[in-house]
Amino acid sequence: MGVGVSNWRLAQAVSKVGQLGVVSGTALDQVLARRLQDGDPGGDIRRALANFPFPAMARRIQDALFIPGGKPPAAPYKPSSLPTVKGRNWVDELCIVANYVEVFLAREGHSNPVGINYLEKIQLPHLPSIYGAMLAGVAVVIVGAGIPVELPHVLDTLTTHQPVSYPIRVIGAQPDTDSRKVFDPAEYVGATAALPPLQRPDFLPIISADSLATMLLRRASGSVEGFIIEGPTAGGHNAPPRGQLQLTADGQPIYGARDVVNLEAMRKLGKPFWLAGAYATPERLREALAEGSAGVQIGTAFALCTESGLVPEARRELVRLALAGTAQVYTDRLASPTGFPFKVAQLPGSASDPQVYAQRHRVCDMGYLREVYLKEDGGFGYRCAAEPEASFLAKGGKPEELLGRKCICNGLLANIGLGQRLPDGRKEPYLLTLGDAMNDVGRFCTNGSLDYTAADVIRHLIG
Repeated sequence: MGVGVSNWRLAQAVSKVGQLGVVSGTALDQVLARRLQDGDPGGDIRRALANFPFPAMARRIQDALFIPGGKPPAAPYKPSSLPTVKGRNWVDELCIVANYVEVFLAREGHSNPVGINYLEKIQLPHLPSIYGAMLAGVAVVIVGAGIPVELPHVLDTLTTHQPVSYPIRVIGAQPDTDSRKVFDPAEYVGATAALPPLQRPDFLPIISADSLATMLLRRASGSVEGFIIEGPTAGGHNAPPRGQLQLTADGQPIYGARDVVNLEAMRKLGKPFWLAGAYATPERLREALAEGSAGVQIGTAFALCTESGLVPEARRELVRLALAGTAQVYTDRLASPTGFPFKVAQLPGSASDPQVYAQRHRVCDMGYLREVYLKEDGGFGYRCAAEPEASFLAKGGKPEELLGRKCICNGLLANIGLGQRLPDGRKEPYLLTLGDAMNDVGRFCTNGSLDYTAADVIRHLIG
């Protein structure tokens, strides 16, 4: 769920009551860095760092980023280091530690499994991030927004702390282009470090078509334990509609029969699957189980509960709109630099308002959704359609790719109270994503309250 919405507190709350709590693995390096710069209220991060198996690495991160008492509220966060295809990078080490911290905290206080979710579109941090999560004992790795055929092999290899590589998609790459990201744990932990035993987590790719499940089982470099089947009503990024693109009067993509996964075909594959997208009701849960599903994946209902990472004022306003029946979610086919449709919750004063976003200082200082391209000199370049227009065009980007693009990276960090201060002193505006079933969250509220818990959601679904 976005960045830091499904945080360790939410995942812990879900896992404690016997379900699989899943933390968002997106941008955890910046989530950790900014929490430390805010003074780590409560000391949770420092407690996790004290348990990190390689103390010298943990000390380097804490010494570089922790500010006792927190930075001044009007001061900007330190500039982030951006990952690259080649070479060892500070951000790789930060990814190891940040993913460890989030999973460690989610697992505290209980013995139930915890999972983590990554986006295949954000490839550069994959290897150090997964290694850090495995160091903390993550039980399940879920990956969406792409076709991650080599991730099973990555999981197999990292269990023994061995070097591993991963193919990075590069625009304009030639047959002889070496675009694999290489990660050797020994370069970070030291060749003489005592290496803890690691368990291989289950691998669950997110799919939107049964044909993709079949292809993954045939081509994957290792075992695939099951699938998450995510429909177009789910929040975040959606798969594009299949076939000729058709739009509603207000510009939203129209999904049809070709976008419905054949569950009979899924059952024949013999792998467990979970259904996602507007399944947060007892009736829909029973329907999913009757279709042979092992269960359902819930996003929006948990995103608006009290354990969620969303800032309380935004979360409560969204729940208020849902209780009034006036909540709206717009499937924006242009907003995301990935090119995937992206669900945007409509909230006054947020970046869902074109006038609010138009006033934002255009900057790309986080770079998670940058695409890698091959430069004329054979080196790698990085560009994002949400960066300043002149910069994007100078890097060979096409003018039509700029149309409607928004900086999702900075918007999602703002949603959890970690937004950057802009040069003019203003804060980054929220850019909130929820599923189409947002109006249904009122069922979890009692006596008109705007607050409900993760346990309330689970009790409503399964008693």
